[in-house]
Amino acid sequence: MTAPPVPARPRRPVRLPFLRPYARIFAVPGTRAFTAANLLARLPMGMFSVSAVLMIAGSRGSYALAGAVTAVGLGATAVVGPWTARLVDRYGQARIAPPAALLAVAGSLALVLCVRLDAPAWTLFAAYLCTATTPNTGGMSRARWAHLFRTDPRALHTANSFEQAADEVCFMLGPVLAAFLCTALFPEAGTLTGAVLLLTGVLLFAAQRRTEPPRAALKDRARSPLRRPGLPPLLLTFLCTGAVFGSLEVVTIGFADGHGVRAAAGGILALQAAGSCAAGLLYGLLPPAGRPAARFTGCVAAMAVLMLLPLLGAASGSPAVLAGVLLVAGMATAPTMVTGMGRVQALTPPGQVNEGLTLAVTALLAGIATGSAAGGWATDHLGPDGSGYAVPAAAAALALTVTLLSHRPGARHDKSPAA
Repeated sequence: MTAPPVPARPRRPVRLPFLRPYARIFAVPGTRAFTAANLLARLPMGMFSVSAVLMIAGSRGSYALAGAVTAVGLGATAVVGPWTARLVDRYGQARIAPPAALLAVAGSLALVLCVRLDAPAWTLFAAYLCTATTPNTGGMSRARWAHLFRTDPRALHTANSFEQAADEVCFMLGPVLAAFLCTALFPEAGTLTGAVLLLTGVLLFAAQRRTEPPRAALKDRARSPLRRPGLPPLLLTFLCTGAVFGSLEVVTIGFADGHGVRAAAGGILALQAAGSCAAGLLYGLLPPAGRPAARFTGCVAAMAVLMLLPLLGAASGSPAVLAGVLLVAGMATAPTMVTGMGRVQALTPPGQVNEGLTLAVTALLAGIATGSAAGGWATDHLGPDGSGYAVPAAAAALALTVTLLSHRPGARHDKSPAA
């Protein structure tokens, strides 16, 4: 295993001293190149589902069919994703990511053809299943940071914070871009653009070989990361956190629709993502303090408290008040995700980091799907007055309960400073 490159000093002095932590991590040769390529590949992650729904619903006149197709694709990704990540760990990012992305792009193109040719409904499901091989681009980027800064917890904390902020930006801009392309150009434009961005970004990312982490050693492949102490309860917390995200989105759309401002739902949710993005970047400027497990517990506790605010904001009956409340409530999610991903990296063997991070994403996806269903049920049965915000509040409280029950002060896996 090669030693991490020595961070070079920035060529120009940083005019804003508080940004030095970010200037430091991007001074490492190759980090800017792989980050730019990865952002290009990651943007479509927020585009594909919205594009598929608009394309299928527009041609078949059925949101139920569109939702079912995307749900099946999401479920398939949750199953196939960890296996793809295991191959990435075993054979390297450059060898696995491009063909996996190519197969996923082929699935997207097949979906477009099936829609255009008015093929039977089952072909839409079959085509979209192929997109399950989409590589976890965010996980691969985090794996590179984990390799480069495996002996520098402070820098790794900053890098993880940047990655979470990047996730928020991509999932904030992706749906907006998809909706614009599908409505302003033609229904298939969002899917086609996402496919081009994904394949181009993955190819450029895989070409950055000097920052690629080494392949897993045989001893690192022997056991599944799920058998690592401390990881299963952490993944359960990610599941509950995903339920917060999924239910929050559906309940917010229902609230906006019930108050006659459905078109503003996207903007309200964008404020929540913006709050999370800003909090993630600010969190990266702070040095990690205290034990990792205790820090993670504190972040989850803050999320549980702040998720009570939407209930209060919705009680006002004002979408504007709710938007401001969601901006504040979103500020707890990014630090929770940053610290949680750091814990996953620390608890997973170096040769299985991609698989461990993909398991975390899989837990999030499962939670989002569960939360969306629960949020939809609550909106239908409790009404659009905002009572449904009890669902994300309950999910956050459950995440805190799981974290408290699994936290054992002094446990061996709680002592790593990089967690």
